[in-house]
Amino acid sequence: MTNQIKIPSKPLAERCRPRRLEEFCGQEKLLGKDKPLRLMIENDKLSSMILWGPPGSGKTTIAKIISEHTKSEFYQINAVSSGVKEVRTIIENARINREYNKRTILFIDEIHRFNKAQQDALLSSIEKGEIILIGATTENPSFEIIPALRSRVMVYVLETLSKNNLNDILNYALEKDEFLRDLSITEVDRDFLFFVSGGDARILLNVFEAAIYTQLDKGNIKVTKEIIEEVLQRKNISYDKSGEEHYNIISAFIKSIRGSDPDASVYWLARMLEGGEDPLFIARRMLILASEDIGNASPNALVLAEATFSAVEKIGMPESRIILSQCATYLAASPKSNASYIAIEEALNDVRNHPLYPVPLHLRNAPTKLMQELKYGDNYKYPHDYDEHFVKENYLPKELSDKQYYLPTNIGHEKNIRERLRLLWGNLKKY
Repeated sequence: MTNQIKIPSKPLAERCRPRRLEEFCGQEKLLGKDKPLRLMIENDKLSSMILWGPPGSGKTTIAKIISEHTKSEFYQINAVSSGVKEVRTIIENARINREYNKRTILFIDEIHRFNKAQQDALLSSIEKGEIILIGATTENPSFEIIPALRSRVMVYVLETLSKNNLNDILNYALEKDEFLRDLSITEVDRDFLFFVSGGDARILLNVFEAAIYTQLDKGNIKVTKEIIEEVLQRKNISYDKSGEEHYNIISAFIKSIRGSDPDASVYWLARMLEGGEDPLFIARRMLILASEDIGNASPNALVLAEATFSAVEKIGMPESRIILSQCATYLAASPKSNASYIAIEEALNDVRNHPLYPVPLHLRNAPTKLMQELKYGDNYKYPHDYDEHFVKENYLPKELSDKQYYLPTNIGHEKNIRERLRLLWGNLKKY
């Protein structure tokens, strides 16, 4: 039966790409009735824009719909494979179009991959209205698009497609695609299909089509969970190790540990590991957190984090997942204090914003006769000569003698530290 069926030359995602606004599914906040982008298109009042959103959310489709609706000449390039020369050729064509009152849209996919010089090349033409730029990016424009370009465009944020959106897209494909209409598809595990797509319409349609192709020799086609898993081999995890999702998830991980939630900590850890994150990167961040967010409230946290980094470095994956989990849950469950972090930040602030005060004479070493004559080390009180191996002394420059940087909390081991310092310094310090 397979030999009798002519396989389409275009993939399903391209065959089913909407051509009109009415066919588009999702992004209701931008394209719903009376919403900003829809009004711009319907009123033919275009301006340059950046479409920022996750993969498969409709960025390319929206750009093509805008072109069709406004009868503009449409150029599509990819920032990975195109350069300034190609852009300049398009701009020159746009100038000619303008003489005939024809508008030109330049769509740049993955515009965040253009370097500064390449982005600079667009500025003048956008400013003069020679081209309407539509850039598509999965990365935060605040970080990846130069300020001069951002100031000349509107930024529209696209959302991950919902389950209902994906359901509508699949229905649209089944109803509209001529190839699918000729097949007998009797069963589709939609829930699992939507799950593995991760809100990406392109993945949804590609996986669905691949599952169909494995059964073209059968009378009735069933897209079951087992078939989908065979097609995928491994569930897709949306995680770009160099992109915004990388920063979002590590942020959620760190904040979950700081917030003393071991369950959330392990979840975000699993997301990173399943997405292929470098386990040493995770261990390094926990090493920093152990001091920044736990500190002397639980000094063993830093010891465990250091041991974790060393063990992960020696062992590698997949076994390191257990060690990382042990460390993450311990850190999350530990008492928290950022007193050490605050202390060094305030001290650095004084160093940077005050004169570099001289070291008091009694704190200086006096290894030479001249230094002794200059009173270096005079009147220094050696703590071990006193009871409790402590003597009240001023160790700061006299200009900062009343400063106190470290204020231990009443939490965990730091409570013991606070009590000891209060006994030693009495009312001289705020313990």
